[in-house]
Amino acid sequence: MNREQPLLNALLAATHLVVPDDVPALVQTFAERLHADTGTLYLADSEQRQLVPLPPPGGPDVEAVTITGTLAGRCFRSVTPVEMEGDGSTTVWMPVVDGTERLGVLQLVFAGKPADEDEMKAFAGLLAEIVMTKSAYGDFFELARRREPFTIAAELLWQLLPPLTFATHDLAIAASFVPTACLGGDAFDYGVDATTAEIAIFDALGHDLDAGLLATTAVAGFRNGRRNGFSLERKAQHIGDAIAEHFDVSKFVTGILTDLDIASGRFSWCVAGHPAPLLLRGGRVVKHLDRGIGQPFGVGPASEVFTEQLERGDRVLLYTDGVTEARDEAGQFFQLEKLVDLVSRTSEHDPPPETMRLLMHAIEEHNDGPMRDDATVVLIEWRGDAGRQLEV
Repeated sequence: MNREQPLLNALLAATHLVVPDDVPALVQTFAERLHADTGTLYLADSEQRQLVPLPPPGGPDVEAVTITGTLAGRCFRSVTPVEMEGDGSTTVWMPVVDGTERLGVLQLVFAGKPADEDEMKAFAGLLAEIVMTKSAYGDFFELARRREPFTIAAELLWQLLPPLTFATHDLAIAASFVPTACLGGDAFDYGVDATTAEIAIFDALGHDLDAGLLATTAVAGFRNGRRNGFSLERKAQHIGDAIAEHFDVSKFVTGILTDLDIASGRFSWCVAGHPAPLLLRGGRVVKHLDRGIGQPFGVGPASEVFTEQLERGDRVLLYTDGVTEARDEAGQFFQLEKLVDLVSRTSEHDPPPETMRLLMHAIEEHNDGPMRDDATVVLIEWRGDAGRQLEV
């Protein structure tokens, strides 16, 4: 399709001197170049329960739509286009995805025949890149996604976290956490190169700005150790030293540091006073990777480094204790068995980020009232076709 490239070039050129607030008008303008009557960008809210519209200035008011039970939501959940005909027009929903990170959906309404699907897909893909790029220059997109004010600690940690989803053909990483607006001391991080994926999860003492600063230090120590080429054992020591040096003796962070050889599936980890990883195979826990726990970062040495040979299709689950401490109105905890069951059942048909979205909503809905602690889950999947599950 020869028309596609000039349109995308023109859209890219048009974004160079605009602020984030101008993007909805650009969406409408370039939707019309695809012969659509209207084009509206919807972004997922921070809790991934609704898709929030960004109509152009002067456009009609458009209501948010739920991700569950709507065509727009089906497009978001499955990361596939959805088309609906009616009243002499055709509505097309296209997923808006940055790499494998789901940002929202693009709605295009055509009076006649829809545009070529590859053109629409390319348009939605470039919009994802524009949203990610322009987000660094203003708060328009972030404010649209928020359902309630964020705490300072949550503000700090959200700016620190990597994208919630990453995938290649051999690997998928998906993470999620609650509560999004008052995240206190939980954090995760990862770095992936041609041969190795390094993934970590942290849970800092407390649930306030001090906890956020502790978690920030742990993530910074992990990244610094990773970029200096430190071994897992050396990274653990590096993180512990940083926390011990800059905080008093009553402050600490629990966590798990891991690395995965992407070609072979050789998985290594060390634990610092944290719940042990779970190895899932065929929909059930085959191992609690609890050979050694070690002491929290800032208190003493983490465990030694252990290794496990993964089989293709295996999943490793990292989680913080806020998951199993969620309690219903009868005081019953969210059981580890329920966590595994939900991951196994939802992942049969859903891509990893959708599995995480459903899981965290289940944890939040189990809890009676506000969450007592942050709850974070990171899913690591070693599987040859994991990346294909997320392709648009």
